[in-house]
This record gives sequence, structure tokens and C-alpha cells, in this order.
Amino acid sequence: MKNQEDYNSIIKRLDRLEKYVFSSSNEGKLREGKKVHRSNFSGPTGGLRFLVSRRFFKTKKNFSDIRTELEQHGYHYSPQAVDAGLRRLSKLRGPLVAVRQGRKKMYGERK
Repeated sequence: MKNQEDYNSIIKRLDRLEKYVFSSSNEGKLREGKKVHRSNFSGPTGGLRFLVSRRFFKTKKNFSDIRTELEQHGYHYSPQAVDAGLRRLSKLRGPLVAVRQGRKKMYGERK
């Protein structure tokens, strides 16, 4: 009888876990629990999030490449504003990583 109770308990826990994992309320989360801002692409950081969503950072990019791409998509911001957004998104849990090559910083997708 105890085995049947254990089995039922495990099935209940599994059902709750599957409901949580596969529910529609968790659509905005990535595999590590990071939130994705799907519709908010306003401001300099929003422009960078837009580029991340378009997989622009699949290869390493330097600052001037990023500014050019932002301007092509209608994001016209000062270099300081773009730099602040890049620093914010390349923090430890952010979607980007910053790497120094020589004296220049390169930004790429965090893997």
C-alpha cells in the first residue's frame, strides 16, 4: 500500500511540474530563467535588445558596427547612451558578453 501512495505522490508532483514548465505564463523566460523583453524596444537599451533578438551579436561586433546597425534601424542615440546600454546588457546575467581584443571591446552573444 505504501508503494501505491508513493507512486500517486510522485505522479501528482510530476503533473504540477509539467503544468508549471509548459504553461503559457512562462513564455517570456529563457532556459536559465532570464527574462526576455519581447515588446519593449524603446530607448538605447531597447535598441540593443532589438539587435539581440535579431541575432545580430551571433559574431563579435565592435562599437562602431553596433552604432551603425542601430542607426540603420532608426535608433539615433549618443555614443555615451549606447555604451551605457552595452555595459548594462553585458553584466554577469545579461544576454551579451564583452571581450577585449587589443585596446577595443568586442561584444557578442553570451553562450
